[in-house]
Amino acid sequence: MACTGSTTQHHRGRSPALFTLIGCLTLLSLGGCGSLHAKPPTDPDDLADYKAVNDPYEPFNRKMFSLNMWVYHKALRPVGRFWKNYIPQPIRTSVATLNETWREPAVFFSDVGAGRPRRAGDAFMRFLLNMTTAGFYDVAQHLGYKQHETDPGMVLALWGVKSGPYIFLPGLGPTNFRDATGYAISQGLTPINYVPSGYGLISFNWGYNILGTFNTFADSTDQLDQLEHQSLDPYAFMRSAWQQQRQSQIDALRADHRATTPDWY
Repeated sequence: MACTGSTTQHHRGRSPALFTLIGCLTLLSLGGCGSLHAKPPTDPDDLADYKAVNDPYEPFNRKMFSLNMWVYHKALRPVGRFWKNYIPQPIRTSVATLNETWREPAVFFSDVGAGRPRRAGDAFMRFLLNMTTAGFYDVAQHLGYKQHETDPGMVLALWGVKSGPYIFLPGLGPTNFRDATGYAISQGLTPINYVPSGYGLISFNWGYNILGTFNTFADSTDQLDQLEHQSLDPYAFMRSAWQQQRQSQIDALRADHRATTPDWY
């Protein structure tokens, strides 16, 4: 279960199959749970605020946020702090690069779907170059192909698909109906999820996801601690920060009209 990293990145380093299943089941259950839906206020000013935060399922979301933070304090934070304090930085960097490398095919196809050829070329070259080191070293970064974020949820936004209500899902953290769907699509575009049995590849897949999760928590513990200690309402602060950060990603993708051919062409 993860609520970490959500104010700075979107669902990176998460174990795919379980979280996708949890998310889908949760989304389906919301439709039949009227008690989890906050009624719109009648006061015009309050109604405007209600619509602005786009959080009609706030009673459910706050419960899920509290559950995630309970798990974080009981299990995930100690693991994350141990990983950050005792695992050498080069190893942690390699794990982060491995996670990014295996996500590049999903980034590539998302860039293609968004009609952004230059970004797609960069993602293609990042995967090709970094796989020369099995994904453990960011060769592409040093050759001018910087990592960027594009995912199916952002593409759906460009296509005009409405975000739907904000939702805090167990395991995934802050999202909305559109981005939860995009996350499921992203998992379908990630090749590591199709590793065959034999040659220890299944064990590698599990290890890759577990280490990626550890790395995510290690990078996020300071942010989460600061969030809890300095915010009067950590849930509302995380919701606002995630929504703003997510919109900035979509705006950056929409504004990227580079039509030049990639350097590798």
